[in-house]
Amino acid sequence: MNKTQSERYSRQILLDKVGKAGQEKLLESRVLIVGAGGLGSPAALYLASAGVGHIGIMDDDHVDLTNMQRQIIHSSESIGIPKVLSAKKRIGMLNPDVRVSALQERLQEDNAKDIFENYDFILDATDNFEAKFLINDTCVALKKPFSYGGIQEFQGQLMTFVPGEGPCYRCIFEEPPEDGVIPTCREVGVIGCMAGIIGTLQSMEAVKYLLGIGDLLTGKLLTVDALTMEFRQVRFTKKNPECPVCGKA
Repeated sequence: MNKTQSERYSRQILLDKVGKAGQEKLLESRVLIVGAGGLGSPAALYLASAGVGHIGIMDDDHVDLTNMQRQIIHSSESIGIPKVLSAKKRIGMLNPDVRVSALQERLQEDNAKDIFENYDFILDATDNFEAKFLINDTCVALKKPFSYGGIQEFQGQLMTFVPGEGPCYRCIFEEPPEDGVIPTCREVGVIGCMAGIIGTLQSMEAVKYLLGIGDLLTGKLLTVDALTMEFRQVRFTKKNPECPVCGKA
């Protein structure tokens, strides 16, 4: 690290569990965020602030006015431009140390593997079940760790999956629900602060994994209720032996 970097990250370097070696490890790390919306916004900002050296941001959407309530990486001036370009510009203003790969494309079966294999950790900051199951299945196949996050109304949840350590996302949720069974945030709404809480916790899980510190939410689903301010962990310690992704077959 140079003198400027030592000063920028000085409060982290003071931590026994980080130090100079840990900070250098973060600077060498690569994290992919799938989704540059409510969850991806705070996650990207905090990962960039922490000095994660390479951040990939994947999203095919454009910024619109309704995003302003919770997608804090974007500004009113960004309305109409691709979210990944808006996010890249904001991160560049925040921390020039960080290299940002702006991937303006939709996650699909034919591109997931080629993109994921270039990163150390994946953040699921998506808002649809199709993408969440695809992220899980690809990460299990590539043995990549990832953090799942979800929000709706005044509630949120997250969980970290490390291949070989506990169940995968499909072990717990099995199959995507049929269309219309679970309402979307567009239909029932979401408080913007909840996106900040869950997205920030996802970034914390990524940092912990990259540094090899603390206890990850592996096999533990953390749920948050903002109205009662209750945080609850639901444990899933065993894999589903019949899981089509990580089971016997």
